[in-house]
Amino acid sequence: MVKPAASERAQLTLFRALPSDGMAPRDAQDLMAFPFFSLAKSRRIVPIRFEAGDVSLTVEGVPEHGIATIWDADVLIWAASQIVQARDQGLATSRLMAATPYEILTFVQRGVASKDYQMLKAALDRLQSTTVATSIRQPMGRRLHRFSWINEWKELPGPDARGQRAKGIELILADWFYAAVMEDALILTLDPAYFHLTGGIERWLYRLVRKHGGRQLKGWRFSMRHLYLKSGSLQRYSDFAVQLRHLVRRQKLPGYWLAIEHAGGTDWLAFRAVPWTRSPADLSTDRCENPVDKAWTDSGITRTAIGESPAPLSGNHTYEPAAKPRPEKVSTSLNLFN
Repeated sequence: MVKPAASERAQLTLFRALPSDGMAPRDAQDLMAFPFFSLAKSRRIVPIRFEAGDVSLTVEGVPEHGIATIWDADVLIWAASQIVQARDQGLATSRLMAATPYEILTFVQRGVASKDYQMLKAALDRLQSTTVATSIRQPMGRRLHRFSWINEWKELPGPDARGQRAKGIELILADWFYAAVMEDALILTLDPAYFHLTGGIERWLYRLVRKHGGRQLKGWRFSMRHLYLKSGSLQRYSDFAVQLRHLVRRQKLPGYWLAIEHAGGTDWLAFRAVPWTRSPADLSTDRCENPVDKAWTDSGITRTAIGESPAPLSGNHTYEPAAKPRPEKVSTSLNLFN
């Protein structure tokens, strides 16, 4: 008689969340470099598709929940921070994690009212129902790894007789994400001020700049068109560019200075670390792309901090009527964990 296969939960050892006082936020570099998340506060069901070199990425959501947002990704930042902290302390870790909603919410600097608990549960639903297919970190060329950020999650019953709040939450992380977190070279520390960034484009840009900029004092730059492709945004390029100029005007990305450069008929977003805001250990990174050349400081390239735009910092906003590049169906209900 063939025995039924054991459930995934039964094969994993439970990892109980550590106290998070003083714990540094950490993120996986792959999640910072590619468009894994919706940048919009409205529900997105149009798939995200990205192709560049050997990298292939498709992210899809279901109509009920939509694609997981960059605010939902705070749950993954919490999970990565817990796992790295435990690993560095010599403790056993696991993809099966348990915590109270309060522990998660306070770590990512959210409120703890009833609506915040409901938003957390909605974020967990989106993380579970979003599916990703990617060639990133696959050894056999362009073969794809398919997964959801959370394989499953459940509430543990709480003391409230009405069941309005859970005593705890258990979740199982995707093995693809867990493997990235356990490899030290693929993890970076974030500035805790990241959690205070409210716009989707703003959050996405910080993560990208943090990944590629590190503590390289000469800076980095990307063409605006390339950034547009890397964002996965549904908005028009012109509106996307306006929002980047708005961010340059505000200079609110923690630890980095931004500038618009005009060279070779192309607009570039240049950025460099502000060295006195963090110690080198906090801003360390062991791999980056090609740095900006010495023209950063002495070439005479025109740099402008263009005036503030009326466009709000969300990922799907278009402030003039225009044809969309792809069909889109957007719910009017907000879809964010913030």
